[in-house]
Amino acid sequence: MKKILWMTMIVNCFFLISRAQQPVRKGGLETATISVPTVQCEQCKDRIERYISREDGIQMVKVDYKHHTCKVTYIWDRTTIENIKTAIANIGYDAGDVAADPEAYKKLPTCCKKPEDGGGHQKN
Repeated sequence: MKKILWMTMIVNCFFLISRAQQPVRKGGLETATISVPTVQCEQCKDRIERYISREDGIQMVKVDYKHHTCKVTYIWDRTTIENIKTAIANIGYDAGDVAADPEAYKKLPTCCKKPEDGGGHQKN
């Protein structure tokens, strides 16, 4: 009996964890938060918001460079989260599990590059 109880609890935990990571759907719209660990300044924020807002199906883009996140609301039958991550990577930034396009990364201003590549802002 204890084994069944434990198994039920474990299955419920996995279910809750998997549900918590899925984007929220509401009336044809979906909202997701994407990790953008290489975004570090206002220029990065503006570049991503400007570029991604032009993509098909995108309704809203908000980048928080202090927390390295990008919140996107999009029409789920016109684009996917993977397409959005790829679009961010094509600008030159890492997006979740999608690495930045090396050629686009080279074109970023120095301040928008990773600290190990000589970029970033001085922190006082």
